[in-house]
Amino acid sequence: MNETRFNSEYTERCRDYFKTEYPQGATFFIQNEGCQMNSLQTETVAGMALQMGLTETTEEQNASVVIYNTCTVRENANQKIYGHLGGLKSIKRKNPGLKIVLFGCMMQEHHVIEKIRKDYPFVDVVFGTHNIHKFPELFYRSLMGNSQIIDIWEDSDEIVEGLPTARKYSFKTGVNIMFGCNNFCSYCIVPYVRGREKSREPVSILRELETLAAQGVSEVMLLGQNVNSYGKTLDIPVSFAELLKE
Repeated sequence: MNETRFNSEYTERCRDYFKTEYPQGATFFIQNEGCQMNSLQTETVAGMALQMGLTETTEEQNASVVIYNTCTVRENANQKIYGHLGGLKSIKRKNPGLKIVLFGCMMQEHHVIEKIRKDYPFVDVVFGTHNIHKFPELFYRSLMGNSQIIDIWEDSDEIVEGLPTARKYSFKTGVNIMFGCNNFCSYCIVPYVRGREKSREPVSILRELETLAAQGVSEVMLLGQNVNSYGKTLDIPVSFAELLKE
């Protein structure tokens, strides 16, 4: 497992673009579907969008950028996204400059990507669960060209630290301690869309918790697809119980 720091080069390029092309200001609408980890990653993408020079809005029909974080645990979650896309198609017909972004678990399914290519070519940027940190770069590539940008990673042993976030609440939040699952239960799609287990280093988790406490956050939920397996993939294994003691 490799830990790297977030590179803000493309957030700055996007910010310069929006300053020039949208002197009155550009906005983004973002909606989350799914679990607590999805909610946290939605806050991360929102944080990057803010750094890119966008302002958040609750009015989807008037936004410059519309972003959906998708879930695929149940089939109706997929159908819900397709329904949203049907509505966005008419909005984009009236506003060709609208940018539409899809990411998250649903995008890790091959048949979904083929359907988006075939039936929803007006979607601008698509990425999955393993390369959320690439959002500014993929979005900038979309701004510079007219083609649909799809970038799906099958898995990754990389954990990117230092990602910006726009927390929904000032007093509580979640902290990812690990990603993925190795159990492969017959009824569950999680290992296929979230990848194999990888754990954050304890020092990185503790540093984030200390920063949150200094900011006045009093309630933190430690998140992972399978937190009881925390630490097994680290060079120096640490159990979940040992992490809690720290």
